[in-house]
Parts: sequence; C-alpha cells; structure tokens
Amino acid sequence: MEFLLKPGGTISGEARVPGDKSMSHRSIMLGALAEGTTHVKGFLEGEDALATLGAFQAMGVEIERRGEGEVVVHGVGLHGLKAPTEPLDLGNAGTGMRLMAGLMAGQPFDTVLTGDASLCSRPMGRVITPLQKMGAEIESEEGGRPPLRIKGGRSLRGIHYDLPMASAQVKSCTLLAGLYAEGRTSVTEPAPTRDHTERMLRGFGYQVKCENEVISLESGGRLVAGDIDVPADISSAAFFLVAAAIAPGSDLLLTHVGINPTRVGVLNILTLMGADITLKNEREVGGEPVADIYIRYAPLKGIEIPEDQVPLAIDEFPVLFIAAACAEGRTVLRGAEELRVKESDRLAAMAEGLDTLGVKSELLDDGIVIDGGTMGGGKIRTHMDHRIAMAFSIAALRAEEEIHVLDCDHVATSFPGFDALARGLGLQITAQAD
Repeated sequence: MEFLLKPGGTISGEARVPGDKSMSHRSIMLGALAEGTTHVKGFLEGEDALATLGAFQAMGVEIERRGEGEVVVHGVGLHGLKAPTEPLDLGNAGTGMRLMAGLMAGQPFDTVLTGDASLCSRPMGRVITPLQKMGAEIESEEGGRPPLRIKGGRSLRGIHYDLPMASAQVKSCTLLAGLYAEGRTSVTEPAPTRDHTERMLRGFGYQVKCENEVISLESGGRLVAGDIDVPADISSAAFFLVAAAIAPGSDLLLTHVGINPTRVGVLNILTLMGADITLKNEREVGGEPVADIYIRYAPLKGIEIPEDQVPLAIDEFPVLFIAAACAEGRTVLRGAEELRVKESDRLAAMAEGLDTLGVKSELLDDGIVIDGGTMGGGKIRTHMDHRIAMAFSIAALRAEEEIHVLDCDHVATSFPGFDALARGLGLQITAQAD
C-alpha cells in the first residue's frame, strides 16, 4: 500500500484514536497468566497486538474477540501455559518479542520467537543480556537478532540490573522474567520510562515496589484477573496533535487519551514549541490517567529539546520532526540514540525523508538538527516503518507539492484505519495499491 497526499488542508473535528499499543500487549500477556477471566475494552486491533494475542492462543490460552476492541482472556495462571507446536510468530511487534522473551525464559518448555523481515533485523541483545545473567539459555542469529531460541526448564535467579539505556522494554522484560526467578528481581533506569508494566502488574494484584529509583518484585506471587479499559494511544494521537499544530485554522479534540506521566513528552515538547494545547476532563481509568486533548493551530518555534523529555517521547519523534520542519528557527535533539534501533533507524530515515522534501537537517550520532522552513514534495521511503509513513503523511499539510509515501503496509501494525480517520479530519490522503 502507498499513500498519495495532496498539499494543504485544515484539521478539525473530534476523534478517538485506537487503543494504546503498549497496554494492549500487556493486557493479553498478564491476562493470560492471571487466574480467572480478564475483560479488556479499548484493545488495539492492530497487527502487532494481534500477533501477541495469537502467540498466547498457540500456548493454549482461550481468548475471545468480541469486536470493537473488546477481548476476553481466560487466564491459565503463571504456570499454565502449554508448549507451542511451532515457532511463535510476532510479526512486526518489537514490544511483543522483547517482553515475551522474559516470560518465555521462565517456562518449562523450549520456545522459538520469530517475526517478519523487519523484526528479524532488529537487535535483541539488550534483553538477552539480563536474561542470561538470570540463568536463561538463549540462542540468536548474528548480532543478537531473531529468531530467538529459548531453552526451557532453566532455574532463573533474581538479579539487580542497572539498565545501560532508558528502555521500558528491557525493564519490562527483566521484571517479567522475575515472576519466575528465585528471590528478588530489581532494576534501576538512567531516566524514567513508561511504567505500564508496573501499573498493570499492580492492577492484577502483584506487588511491585519502587523505592529510591529501584523497581523490584519478588517471585512466588499470583496474578488475579480483572477488567481493563485501554485508553487511546498518545503515540497515535501525536500524529493528529502535530497535524493541528502545523495547519493554519485547525481546531481538534482528541478524546480519552492516555496521559501517563511517562508518556507525555510529546505534549511537553509541543508546548515548549508554542503549541496551543489544553487538557480537559482529566480522570483516572483503571489506574491510568486519561484526558481529552484540545489543540488549535499556533505558530511553532524551534527549540533545543530537553534531554529529560527524550525517554518520554521516544516513539513520537518522527512526527515531532515534522513539527520542527514547520517551526521558525532551529530544533536540536540529542540523547536519542534509542531511535537508531526502532523499526528502522528513525534518525536516518527521517533525515532522508526531510531531505527529499527540501528541509535542511544535520544527522548526529544521538540526534538531529532541523532547520524549519518550507517543504516541497516527492517520494518518501518508509523503510517498512509505520511511524515514518504516518509522519510524512502529516507533512503534506504544509507541503507545497504532492507527497507520495511508499510501503505503507506496516501502518496497520499500530494504527488500523489511519488513512480513513485522517481523511475524515481534513487530510487530503488516498491509499492505493503499489
């Protein structure tokens, strides 16, 4: 699939974007390992989360899909999974693979975790290292790449692990393995990262402590099923937040968006750039803070992005780079080397696309410098990365010529129906077969 976008347009209306992908993954994982039946509302029915769902079905968990984001998971308990008969195919789901590695390391059976070409090109050494320290036996391809072959029946031991990078996936993988490890498992992180795993474990009745920046749990507990209402994904909302921020005359309300404090970097950065953002109807749903976000067009200015905001906006940077391209002056990002190991090297991919549109940028080892100005048009390579595809679709609102975004199939991994919603809010977008 490809997206063809005509230049210009205004964003207006009210919308609820799909459910949070991070929470959707975790709701299936913990619901499957809980005792009892978990009812999930707002589940993201994108390919990534569905791959996780399918993996647990392959291990004997009964999961019902009742439509419109409603899923019922009949948990089997922490020790009730059955050996799959084939490798578990996680598609494009990096979150699914990294978190599953922790869970599978504690099972009594062997597991192979694999995925599509994009996922199998991504390094998994960052999760293999702590798992091996805990006693897991894991084989991978060169460079720590999938498939991951995890030997079952190993006795794991709890460890303390100082995360070498700010990564919620590595933190979560280690803690989930800790459910099966002897004694206490703890981690410290160099900067705060999303805490959905800790919050959801507590929601399922498992004690997780956070003291003096050390996050820990003891093995031997149990997960108790319950109800989960997944809020709209702020990473998906970010595309339309930027769209309304850069398109003159725009006026948009996004409803029921998760505003977990470890995820609001995109709001903080846009506000620093001069965006007109208001939070309304703030509330808490299932232990997660939620709000309606109202945004109107306002001229943006380039900034030096505070490094303490980087982990809080790591998935939103592709579209934030589009905001920077539309801002007056220079935007500088440093401390974002994590972007090199996402679905693509997002720093390099975005720099390449910005160059195609005539936007001046300078690529750094750990970031990028972008000079705001006018944008032309052209053909954009997405490198099979859904966020690159959606970010350059939003750029069309300020482009002077048509933008043709290639290889958009992976958009469905996180945002099914993106083009239809974008069209309904004012983007001049057409999806066509390549």
